[in-house]
Amino acid sequence: MSDLSSDASEIRAATFRLARRLRQQRAVTTMSDGQFAVLVALKLHGPHTLTALAEREGVTAPSMNRTVNCLEEEGYLTREPDADDRRKVNIAITPTGLEVVEETVHRRDEWLARVLADLPDGDRETLRAAAKIILKVIER
Repeated sequence: MSDLSSDASEIRAATFRLARRLRQQRAVTTMSDGQFAVLVALKLHGPHTLTALAEREGVTAPSMNRTVNCLEEEGYLTREPDADDRRKVNIAITPTGLEVVEETVHRRDEWLARVLADLPDGDRETLRAAAKIILKVIER
């Protein structure tokens, strides 16, 4: 029987290295992971106020404001007054920002597909099963 601490360390290291390699596959090499995460959040969940976006990403409002300013300068998102409450400003992804997200996801999927193509069928099946287990664990 294996040691849980050793298993945890091995799984953490492997998933961390895989995540790092996937993050390297990006459409805009100068974009930080935090900036990309903001674009993904806006794509998946729609427009947000600055405060809501900061809460979603687990950062302070001033930090999110800097991130949003950079992304806005590059044309990846916009700030628009809220239709119901003019005191609020909604941050939304632009078509250019959407292209960055879609191209980055495509590059990451393509890279991983190339890696998986070199594996035997049994190893790919094991990884599919592991992915399901990981998702089940983190969605608890």
